[in-house]
Amino acid sequence: MRLSASPYGYSSQRGGGSSIRLILGVVIAIISIISYVASRSVNPVTGENQYLSLTPDQEIALGLQSEPEMVQEFGGLSSNQKDQDLVDQVGQTIVSRSVAHTTPWQFDYNVLADSETVNAFALPGGPIFITEALLSQLTTEDEVAGVLAHETIHVLARHSAQQIASSDLTNGLIGAVGVASGDANTAQTAAVIGQLIGLRYSRDDETQADTLGVCLMIAAGYNPQGMLEVMQVLQNASGGSSQPEFLETHPNPANRITQIQNAIQNAPSNCGSYQG
Repeated sequence: MRLSASPYGYSSQRGGGSSIRLILGVVIAIISIISYVASRSVNPVTGENQYLSLTPDQEIALGLQSEPEMVQEFGGLSSNQKDQDLVDQVGQTIVSRSVAHTTPWQFDYNVLADSETVNAFALPGGPIFITEALLSQLTTEDEVAGVLAHETIHVLARHSAQQIASSDLTNGLIGAVGVASGDANTAQTAAVIGQLIGLRYSRDDETQADTLGVCLMIAAGYNPQGMLEVMQVLQNASGGSSQPEFLETHPNPANRITQIQNAIQNAPSNCGSYQG
């Protein structure tokens, strides 16, 4: 006698597969969350709790490894020695006269040859870059200090390492959703949500770099009004773009101006710990 497969049998197998996927997804999610929570530490400069998956040595190594690619992407280092000397001088003044010199980070300030991209960047652990395009639009040493102080805070506040830890958690949860549901579209939706969350964190980091950057400028003897002038330069460079702030990686320069003004006003009570 030949036995035929029962539809209930197939149904049971599909249900069993779904259960296994669900269990695996839950396990992956739990491991990701536990790993993230266990990475919490206090940043001695900002005093904030952070979730960091890299040690300071690993962070420094990552920055040094990333530096050649960054330089190549923006046309190499500038050949304008006068510009490089200026950036060196301002950067090192900020470090030597502020809390930055008490940290393990290996600060190194460089000018990139890119004459079209108006921007500045900070890599994990200390490498900091400003493009010729942005530097050429700055007219005072205070404005240069505004840009470099902002980028220096990105390093001191370990924003890159924080984003890496957040990305590790997000990727783990996205994987958990995909495994549990067996639906790639669901995982893609989760990925989009994760990216939007990442943008929000990025804007918060930029705001912190502005406000605490004011403290570094004051500690180094620069006029913090220079940072407000930088915002005007960035606003002009954006060409009056009407793109919604929510979908931008940086806060709108017009909105940042108010926050910087508040930071300058509150500096006497908020910036004491940033002195050298």
